Formats: sequence, structure tokens, C-alpha cells
Amino acid sequence: MMANDTNSFRTPIGRARGLGSAKTGAQAWLGYRIASAALAVLTILFIILVISLIGAPYEEVVATFKHPCPVILTVLFLGFLFHHAAYGMQEVYEDYIHGKLAKVFAIGATKLVALALFLAGAFAVLKIAFGA
Repeated sequence: MMANDTNSFRTPIGRARGLGSAKTGAQAWLGYRIASAALAVLTILFIILVISLIGAPYEEVVATFKHPCPVILTVLFLGFLFHHAAYGMQEVYEDYIHGKLAKVFAIGATKLVALALFLAGAFAVLKIAFGA
């Protein structure tokens, strides 16, 4: 503690502001929690959809995916699922990979794989929805 701090009119919080790295951490944390909550709801709805189609013939499953609600639900579920998985792996990489280049590569590769899996899944669902 510096000698001038005791004679300052600034409050402790005023002296501490701007010293940390908390610029966007709260926004990222909140965004991740909101996305997780959305994924929880979408997962329940997706499970209900899948359970309703168990044992159904192929034609009925295809007919179900001709309606917009199951298609939108499934694409949103896939998007939130892969986003959540990639973000979770990023947290693991940030904690356990110490080399900067290796960390950046691992995070980038994970996001690329998650994007590719989402696009493949969305393409499959949309191909069923719009016929092929």
C-alpha cells in the first residue's frame, strides 16, 4: 500500500476500478449461462420429439420433419449443443494447455470441428425437411 492511498479521498472500490481484467468476463459468463438454460429446454423438447418417433415407420418420421417446428427445434438444438460443447472444451484447454500456440490451435480446431458437425447435422435435417 502506498503512502498516498491513506490520504486519498477515493474509496477502496474507486481505487480498485480499472485495475483488473474484468472487462467482458461477466458478459461471457452470463451469455454462457443463458445458452446453457436454452440448451436444457431444447434438450427436453428434443427428447420428447425423439421419444414420440420411436417405432414410427420411416415415412412418418420424414413427414414429421416436413413441418417447421421439429426442424427448427432440431437445428436450434444442434446449434446450442455444439456451441456448448466447444465452449466447454475451450475452458478445459485454457486451464490445462500452457503453451499459447498449442492453446490457440486446440481452441480453433475444436470450434472448427463443432461448426462442421453443426453444419452436417443441420444439412441432414434440412435435406429431410425439403426433400431430396
